[in-house]
Amino acid sequence: MMNSGTWHGPGTSPGPEAARGPEAARGSAVADPAVLPISEVSRRTGIPVAGLRNWEQRYGLPRPQRSGSGQRRYRESDCDLLAEVLAGRAGGLSLPAAMAHAVSGADRSPRTSIFAELRRRHPGLRAHVMTKAVLLALTRAIEDECCARAQRPVLFGSFQRRRFYGAAGARWADLAHSAEQTVVFADFERARHRPGPLAEVPVAESSPMRREWALICDAPDQPACVAGWEYPGQEHRPDSGRLFEAVWSAEPRVVRSAARIGTGLAAAVLPELTSRLAPRLRDEPAPASADLRRAGGLIERTIDYLAAQSRSAAH
Repeated sequence: MMNSGTWHGPGTSPGPEAARGPEAARGSAVADPAVLPISEVSRRTGIPVAGLRNWEQRYGLPRPQRSGSGQRRYRESDCDLLAEVLAGRAGGLSLPAAMAHAVSGADRSPRTSIFAELRRRHPGLRAHVMTKAVLLALTRAIEDECCARAQRPVLFGSFQRRRFYGAAGARWADLAHSAEQTVVFADFERARHRPGPLAEVPVAESSPMRREWALICDAPDQPACVAGWEYPGQEHRPDSGRLFEAVWSAEPRVVRSAARIGTGLAAAVLPELTSRLAPRLRDEPAPASADLRRAGGLIERTIDYLAAQSRSAAH
């Protein structure tokens, strides 16, 4: 569960009605009445009752109404607003920044991708241009290691299309069976939870994630991730020869960062994932050992050779 933060900046954040203007405030009183008790808001969002009161006192968010007996009463939209705050926190924003982003009414649809955010947060990651065949081999290797060795991982997969996910369905059923939580992004018609636990998150046609291929395995004993975006204008290429620009890492802190990015993107659609995953992803893991860094360097060179060879064969 997210903690209440330690920021002590001056002033308070405006409530959701103030941010949306007086007309919206008057309309919301009719269409979205303040009837939810604080215990229900806590249950829905995963924020402790004490945390809700703390946020209200320090930041003015959320801003409940009072019943005739003086009890706090919240709107459905307050739960949505708090879910956006938690998604921002899971995505790496500070608590004040997450609140400001939520109050601004920013579009909740993904404007970024796992690949783009990893490059922004970890500019030292090397990007490799490789065919889909090489990217798929790298992904399968991480999947196999995750399934064989990782203990209760948190898994994320970005598949672009449902048919690509369907082709790997049996593998991912096995992976999800041993995972603490599995999240899959693709062009699903709707969001839903599957047994496993496995969450399917739809990606809009306009989202940059439609061009992305990613796998994240966040596990204490076997962390690894790979993310790539597909070059445009490749209709003439065979499927296995399509080119991607990709990054990968087995560095625990990079993988944890990727998992937080995935959580933030998924929670914009399924906010309940934040309260489930936040405790698991809150802490910073230890940095990579010297042995792991040396092995990583060897793998980087291997990928360079394989990628160059596959690009040459694809032409």
